[in-house]
Amino acid sequence: MSNMKPGIESLDYELPGTLPAGTFAPILVGVVGSGNLEVLLETLPGPGCRFHVETSARGFGAIWEAVITDFHRRHPLAGVQVSIHDMGATPAVVGLRLAQAVAELPKGTP
Repeated sequence: MSNMKPGIESLDYELPGTLPAGTFAPILVGVVGSGNLEVLLETLPGPGCRFHVETSARGFGAIWEAVITDFHRRHPLAGVQVSIHDMGATPAVVGLRLAQAVAELPKGTP
């Protein structure tokens, strides 16, 4: 039996960014549902990129950190808040949704 409490787990990461995204309207991709997730991008003052994850799959912080770090190596966004609402998506689906969100940024942005 696990000692883990039931419910949603919240994880927060902040990484330094080198590619300013500028100002843009909020971007939402995906849908919260079984095995899926939604990603919301919003502008954030400052040079960092913040990630806030709310997930029903508790105890996977190390995997989330690895997926987010890998994404941020490819897209070192600055001035962006990334909110992820997850219902058990695989790392591949997380990467897909993050890539979809970045593709929606205004042209001229990474």
